[in-house]
Amino acid sequence: MTNSFIQIRNLSKTYENDMVKTDAVRAVSFNIEKGEFVSIMGPSGSGKSTLMQLLGFLDRPTAGEYFFEGKNTEEFSGDELADIRNKKIGFVFQTFNLLPRTSVFENVELPLIYSREKINGVKNSEKVIKALQAVSMEHRANYMSNQLSGGEKQRVAIARALVNNPELIFADEPTGNLDSKSGLQIMKIFQELNSAGHTIILVTHETYTAEHAKRILQMKDGSVISDLPVINRRIARDGDILK
Repeated sequence: MTNSFIQIRNLSKTYENDMVKTDAVRAVSFNIEKGEFVSIMGPSGSGKSTLMQLLGFLDRPTAGEYFFEGKNTEEFSGDELADIRNKKIGFVFQTFNLLPRTSVFENVELPLIYSREKINGVKNSEKVIKALQAVSMEHRANYMSNQLSGGEKQRVAIARALVNNPELIFADEPTGNLDSKSGLQIMKIFQELNSAGHTIILVTHETYTAEHAKRILQMKDGSVISDLPVINRRIARDGDILK
């Protein structure tokens, strides 16, 4: 066994509904190292969001092995998985998932409130402000979330994902509800977070968005059909165009 941050071996997820089986993820295998910025890209129905849910401990695989920090995740209890999600992982979603009539500060503070650690008001406030500063939203701390633009809401969602200083951040179609300018600003934030040492796993169907990462896992029909550094993928794609 290697010391990779994430190691996936023949991971599969099958859903069964009314006796009909759907193979959402089919025996995928890959490693992700600490500090990587990886895009999981594919069209709707390719299995990319299901794979993210498995990697983020939001769902359990049907078959295969998942090692996180060298440990087999099959052996983790529900409480251990909850602690990992709270302390080591941050999630950013397309729909922002902010509480509407609640301040920006309170939205970002939520993961700290749900933590099992004893609440320290002063320390928590410092963490919230630091997270807001990382996305240049500290000046909006007392605004209600429904007073913000789409781009600002996504910045707040990223701050909420950052507040526990997680090692790993998952972003599921984070630019899907944004205009192109706001989307570009959000992707630059993810690049900056990656440069600061956070591991980023981005799920998207857009080539332009995916290529802000350093590596792209291309999915189709539940399988990973290519795994290339972004620069190599661009060369291969441009070569196909030239042909």
